[in-house]
This record gives sequence, structure tokens and C-alpha cells, in this order.
Amino acid sequence: MNTLAIDIGGSKFTIAVFDDTGAMIRRESSATDREGGKDWMLARIAAVTREWLLPLHRCAIGFGGPVDFEKQVVALSTHVGGWADFDLCGWVRRELGIDAVVLDNDANVGALGEGIHGVGRGFRPLFYMTLSTGIGGGILTENGVYRGADSYAGELGHLTIRPGGPDCLCGSQGCFERMCCGLWLERDFGKAAKELLEDPAFVESYVVNLALGLKACVMLLNPARIVIGGGIGKAGDKLFVPLRKELRRQVTSWSRARLDVVPAALGDDSVLYGALELARLSGV
Repeated sequence: MNTLAIDIGGSKFTIAVFDDTGAMIRRESSATDREGGKDWMLARIAAVTREWLLPLHRCAIGFGGPVDFEKQVVALSTHVGGWADFDLCGWVRRELGIDAVVLDNDANVGALGEGIHGVGRGFRPLFYMTLSTGIGGGILTENGVYRGADSYAGELGHLTIRPGGPDCLCGSQGCFERMCCGLWLERDFGKAAKELLEDPAFVESYVVNLALGLKACVMLLNPARIVIGGGIGKAGDKLFVPLRKELRRQVTSWSRARLDVVPAALGDDSVLYGALELARLSGV
């Protein structure tokens, strides 16, 4: 049984096919054309999938924005237009001819990927944070992904960490995402996050806000491990060493909660491997 895995993010999308054994046998990634929006991305996904000429038996999708898991529809995307209330699973059935489809938020799917195949193995509860164009979070417990009452659990990116701070795309101010994600770093500083993180002085300032958001996660969830994925999460020790130091400084001194923060082991493929597990667990 071949599984089509789709990872739709704010700056790129990636698709892959896994065979019966769980081996990845095809993979392709492409930058997002934000002007083209949803329709451009769907056309590209369809074109690449058809070019592979492979039998596809099921599909699992990690979407970079809120998802109504119970209804299996995209709620919205704050980064790319046209996705609000979109029936993405229905589109896959119609356009790709795959009847068995399941959809979830990309951070939830990334938590599955790292929790089963990556550095989150053996750590529960696990908190996975995607730190890229935007910021999202997924919570993995011994019983699986914790989604909350309305599929909005883990939305760490829109916690207010700087009251009265700059406007966020969500309509609030001073959000964790507004202060720390790649989209806003580039807009605020005129350079891509990868370039900014080469400057130790910038990193020293940046990790203060990053630790503020993670402190909320630590104090509320007390996770056994925090895994950071996404493009910024690939920065390595130049980010994680000062981040761990700053987080230790900020977390209340009486708290004996562990502060185990590590980069994702699967890199850009955390969501793809998580999609494979989402398909398996959902029984599609």
C-alpha cells in the first residue's frame, strides 16, 4: 500500500510517497508562490503526483494552519490566501482519485513524525514546535495527539508574549509568532532568518523572545522533551546553546521541570514521516 504524504507550509510544500515498508520512494519540494495562493499550490501538487505514475492507495496531509480535525477541513491560513474552510480532503479525492484521506495541522503531524521516528521517541508528553514561516505546536501524549476540544490545542504561535507589541496577522499584538517567526524576522530586519542567525548579537536578543514562548509551554505542559522543527530549527548550536541558557534563566527558580529542548532529527521531513503515521493511526 503506497501512502502519499503532503506537507503544506507557508513558504514551501513537500510531497512524498512511502511504500508498504515505510520507505520513502519519491519526494519533491517546491517554494510557495504566495501570489498564486491556494490554486497554484494545488495545481503543482496534482501535476507532480501525476508525473510519478505510481499507484496511490491513501493520503495524509499536514497543513500549515488551523485544521478542524473532526470535520476534516482546513480552517484557514494566515500566510497564504484562499484556504478558509476549504475541503482539502475532498479535493484529493476528486483530483487525485485517492479515496482514503486524512488531514491535520502540520505541527500535530510533525509531533507524530519526531515522536515515532525522530528525537521524540520515548519522550511523552512531547511538545513539537515548528519554527519557520510561522510558529505552531503539537502535543503528543501516550494516547496520541492531543488536539483539544475544537482542534486548537498547541497553537503556541498566538500566545501574547509582548503585550502592546506589533500587530500580528492574526489580528492580535505581540504574538509569539509575530516576534519570532521567519516571515516577520525578514520583514522587520530586511534579512532572511538564516542570515540573521549568523550574528551572535542578534541571536542573544532573539532567544529572549523565543524563550518567553517556550516558558509558557514548559509551565503549562511540563513536557518530557521539546523538539523544534522548521527552517529556523535547523540553525544548530548557534541557536540552541543560547536558547537553553536563556530558558533556564527565565523559568521560575522553584520549578524542577526538565528543560530538554532539541532540534528535530528528521529536518524537513518531520511532517512527511508524521503523515505516514497519521494515515496508519487513522486507519485510512
